[in-house]
Amino acid sequence: MKAMSLQVLKGKQSSWKMIVLLLAIIMFLWVTIYTFLYLKHDPFLTNLDGRLLGMSLLHPFGTDQLGRDVLTRLLLGGQQTIGYSLLALVAALIIGVPFGLISGYKRGLVDKIFMRIADGFLSFPDTIVAIVLSGLMGPGIGNLVLAIVFVKWVSYARLVRSTVLSESQKEYILIAKINGLSSWKIMRKHLFPHIVGHVLVLASLDLGKIILLISAFSYIGLGVQPPTPEWGAMLNDSRSYFQSRPELMVYPGLAIVLVVLLTNMLGDYLRDIFDVKKEVR
Repeated sequence: MKAMSLQVLKGKQSSWKMIVLLLAIIMFLWVTIYTFLYLKHDPFLTNLDGRLLGMSLLHPFGTDQLGRDVLTRLLLGGQQTIGYSLLALVAALIIGVPFGLISGYKRGLVDKIFMRIADGFLSFPDTIVAIVLSGLMGPGIGNLVLAIVFVKWVSYARLVRSTVLSESQKEYILIAKINGLSSWKIMRKHLFPHIVGHVLVLASLDLGKIILLISAFSYIGLGVQPPTPEWGAMLNDSRSYFQSRPELMVYPGLAIVLVVLLTNMLGDYLRDIFDVKKEVR
């Protein structure tokens, strides 16, 4: 009875997570449609006569210190933050997954070289390395994305490598080798399906971290440059007006929190689907 109760409880939790994720997808689609088809205001056009206005039908979230519509900049800022975060994540996957797959399957000299490189990367925290690289390359979202990819690909390569090392010892891989399957076919047909779940879970959890990195670096001036809207940069621009117009900081800050929360929920949901252990974090 207790086991059945636990299964029912887990099923209800999964259903609740699915409903929240569906609502988030619907909200994202609405934001996209509004931004591209119903954009009333120029997010870069300043209007000093209309600065720091409150909520109205024309400006649902008011205007900022330069008279620009806050809602429009918030939506476009979300495209910048989430879009560049996804770009950095996909680039890290493209580099890390093949590298880890080949290293774990081939072993030998390739694996030894990879492990030395990985140990070097993991000797320092990701944030510190990203700050140093961004500082050396200069401010700009392109340099920031490169810095994030540079520090993130190793975690995916190590995860894939450890999974491949475990699967390579199993009988079905040995039988595939005896039957004459090439290394490419073994990696593609037999090993790759086993790493997909682990990679998706880690990627969904990592997306929130990358969003925080891009927002934080834009906040200190190393990411998206003005006048392009971005959530972290919007937080920085609104600091001077926190006492008179605190909502100017609340809107982008709340957007960051909600998106990161949703990505973590997505990671937990995918972990339940693929039955991946919590050590993936």
